[in-house]
Amino acid sequence: MNDYKYISEENHKKLTKINKPEYGDILYTRVGSFGEATVIEESIEFSIFVSLTLIKPKHKLVDSYYLKYFLNSPKVKQIAKNTTRGIGVQNLNVNDVRNFEVALPPLETQKKIADVLEEAESAIEKRKEVINLLDELVKSRFIEMFGDPFGTTKWLIKKLKEVSISISDGSNIDKKYYQERGEVLFLRIQNVWCNEFRLEDSVYISENVNQDYIDTSLRTGDLLITKIGRFYTKDSSLGRVSLYLGENDKANYSNNIMRVRLKDEVLSEYVNALLNLDDYNQYIRSVSVGGTDKRALSKTLIGDFPIIVPPIELQNQFAVFVNQVDKLKFEMENSLKELEDTFNSLMQKAFRGELFN
Repeated sequence: MNDYKYISEENHKKLTKINKPEYGDILYTRVGSFGEATVIEESIEFSIFVSLTLIKPKHKLVDSYYLKYFLNSPKVKQIAKNTTRGIGVQNLNVNDVRNFEVALPPLETQKKIADVLEEAESAIEKRKEVINLLDELVKSRFIEMFGDPFGTTKWLIKKLKEVSISISDGSNIDKKYYQERGEVLFLRIQNVWCNEFRLEDSVYISENVNQDYIDTSLRTGDLLITKIGRFYTKDSSLGRVSLYLGENDKANYSNNIMRVRLKDEVLSEYVNALLNLDDYNQYIRSVSVGGTDKRALSKTLIGDFPIIVPPIELQNQFAVFVNQVDKLKFEMENSLKELEDTFNSLMQKAFRGELFN
């Protein structure tokens, strides 16, 4: 399901009389995930939400793509962050956006800068596509080897709790114990994604604190499942599953996450791949409980997840394949990091006037 929202034709006409989005205009976020700019590249009829600002560049003075990259530059994002106001959800006022000072080299130089940055950004997107394709390769291999997890009668089916040593909630560790760097990684819901961990916004705890919460300390091969999130959004935090492969007792996890520690009859790589299948993701959402928007998973619901259990020899064959793909994925992710570092360096040079002097 997409994240589009729709309004009536009558309301659309009223809104577009005031501000009609056109090709080459820029949409800029002002609320929540603020400070992100994108160029409108399609001539389609749409209206914009109140959290967005529509910027109509004076094309004789500024190139749309140059302005997009300028607004997305680290320096301007920091200015935007320092300018935000509000309790809870931070936001930018439209007048704040109007008062941003824009560096304007000659128009031809702007276009050259935009072209260089667009080429670098395109390389990043292509590398991300390769990484996504590797994830899809694992899913395809799973179906090829084991079939539809909800439609097959070939394998024994057990509940997740039957193939688990334990299924455990995380710890509610006081924020005063958080450290920017430390001995033990403390995983929160924003760090656990589908078959990956994102650690840009990560915190740590000390060994001593980890000992106080040793029951939720992680071991290699533990599965983590996020328990809450919005039901309809594409990148919802509801029911994301990832596999911890770090050292024993070098990570812990929050109470919005469930840990599954498996018995020997199933391999963690196998179960992780199963729970990350698209059909299984839909199943997880379907059994969640709560309101029409925000939903949750309980220990009971997670324990009742159906798990097909093929012979351990087949699971081992699949795990070997997954490990091979993971090695390639690791190389691609390192390459992606290098491309992102290069892009950020180019951004800084571009808006310090160090490109095309």
